[in-house]
Amino acid sequence: MKGGIGGSLPAKRRWKGFVIAVLGLVLLSLLVPLVFLLGLHNGFHSSGFSTAQQSSSASGVRVYSRHSTAKNGSQSEGDESKHMDDLMRRLEPTFSKDIRENFVGEAENKTAGSPLLDGLPKERPRANSTGAAAMHAATENIKGIDGSPMLDGLPKERSRANQSTSVGAMHAATGNIKGIDEGEKLCELKFGSYCLWRRNHKEKVNDFTVRKMKDLLYVARAYYPSIAKLPALDKLSQEMKQNIQEFERVLSVTTIDKDLPPLIDQKLTKMEAVIAQAKACRVDCSNVDKKFRQLVDLTEDEATFHMRQSAFLYQLAVQTMPKSHHCLSMRLTVEYFRDPSPDIDQSLAERHLNPDLHHFVIFSNNVLASSAVINSTVMHAKESESQVFHVVTDRQNYFAMKLWFSRNKYMEATVEVLNIEDVKLDNNKASTSIHLSLPDEYRVSFHKVDKPSTTEYLSVFSHSHYLLPKIFHSLKKVVVLDDDVIVQRDLSDLWGIDMDGKVNGAVQSCSVRLVQLRKLFGSKRVDETSCAWMSGLNVVDLVRWRERDISGRYLKLVKEMNSEEAVTLRASLLTFQGEVYALDDKWVLSGLGHKYGVDSETVKNARVLHFNGKMKPWLELGIHDYTVFWRKFVDPENQFLSDCNIN
Repeated sequence: MKGGIGGSLPAKRRWKGFVIAVLGLVLLSLLVPLVFLLGLHNGFHSSGFSTAQQSSSASGVRVYSRHSTAKNGSQSEGDESKHMDDLMRRLEPTFSKDIRENFVGEAENKTAGSPLLDGLPKERPRANSTGAAAMHAATENIKGIDGSPMLDGLPKERSRANQSTSVGAMHAATGNIKGIDEGEKLCELKFGSYCLWRRNHKEKVNDFTVRKMKDLLYVARAYYPSIAKLPALDKLSQEMKQNIQEFERVLSVTTIDKDLPPLIDQKLTKMEAVIAQAKACRVDCSNVDKKFRQLVDLTEDEATFHMRQSAFLYQLAVQTMPKSHHCLSMRLTVEYFRDPSPDIDQSLAERHLNPDLHHFVIFSNNVLASSAVINSTVMHAKESESQVFHVVTDRQNYFAMKLWFSRNKYMEATVEVLNIEDVKLDNNKASTSIHLSLPDEYRVSFHKVDKPSTTEYLSVFSHSHYLLPKIFHSLKKVVVLDDDVIVQRDLSDLWGIDMDGKVNGAVQSCSVRLVQLRKLFGSKRVDETSCAWMSGLNVVDLVRWRERDISGRYLKLVKEMNSEEAVTLRASLLTFQGEVYALDDKWVLSGLGHKYGVDSETVKNARVLHFNGKMKPWLELGIHDYTVFWRKFVDPENQFLSDCNIN
């Protein structure tokens, strides 16, 4: 008996295990269809509607960093495309955080709406491109949804751009494109200049048959589950399954008609016949309807994913250093250590410190861009012998810069290359490591209920610019140039401007006043008459800068900022409040890095061209109509450029 009882126990256990396994499979078979019906299998939910809803909500300030594909802070948005969001966030820091504050008072009254601020560090990575990405001072008009303010900050890779404020200017900026629907406006609001680039580079392709195949496949997938449930229609369901698989195979490797396999017309006819038979059968319409809705959701999710992916790839392209530019920097560095340049003679060293000469300062990590700026400036100078250029770079590009500017002459001008990481601060301690940062650019959109909305691109000084008094302690006045500008006229008149006691001479953008953005400044007092200003071309009085401790004021504001969002913009605008001398708008034409449709004569006659925006002139993504004005200041016969295939 004992043996019999003992022998039955393992069998019972096996039986119980089998029952548990069967129950588990049954439960799993119920859960899997439920997951698909509820759409939980796909983490990419369409973001277009949530974007519209948030934009149409009460006035508020949203701050996004870098590039342009900003994530909305809502819960529904949190479910979408998390992996892509992570990539975008890395490319454009602090991409999607919202400051949900109501925008009230005079700011609303004056703008009939509020601005939307997307923060992207000035697109600069590109050729180290920060100038990368990146991923953003011209103005850009987008038909608005409401009155909420949004701010995009792009590291100058600059995300640079300046677009026009009028409706007519907007049409020019977007090219002669008709019928831009609300979806396109939302695209531009969310992804910035990527949408402009996409519309202007959209190719016409012959894909009529491919699209017809996709439509038929869509309908066949909707009917197939219902047909497959009917035993009497096994032959039809099998035939439909074969057609679906065949279409899926063809469409997985084909996007245009010319790539379609032969006899595709026969396959289309066969699929149409199968679908006609399916429609003639009596099936549960509610099931077909549910399947159609599921396919619609999946299609929207897929479209959203590809949109986000395309925007990410665009950001990657504009914010990373092109291979040819990386080659140039590396070759120059290697050549420098093979044949170090001779030490600078004493006469040139004295010119670097002589306050009576015209000193220009360029913060850059791009050899070619810096060279183009200097070359264009000296070629249009009446007296180039009075010009001294100080190129401030980082250790990575320092030796490449040294070799380049020692072997290339710029008429009678003098060029000095400085490594910002060697700057010693007066803090009674050992030299602290300082990293180069390039001008930051932000996109500010004003949404108005009853009027066309406008978008402004503002570029401001970076942290490195506030070291100017310490780096050039012997100088009294300097002109600061961004490395994405081209000079087309003599700049000597800038040294004779009486700035009425102001510290910074800059082109202002009074379509954006500080009072309109006062919610960004918290409890800080804002002058209602103060306008936002632009970097690119700035006349800086270093004597008054030191007297008024502009650098200390800026560092104090940065320390007090509670949020990382758009900190450079907020601190810079407050620091120079009341300290900006407005230069004539004719000095600088901005927005050539993102704005399409600017008249060629206008570009040709401008004194200074500012390629602020993502589409820098040294990138393949640059706007061709404007890049010709930049390329003529680059020597195509240079051996280093030829070796690195820089065209």
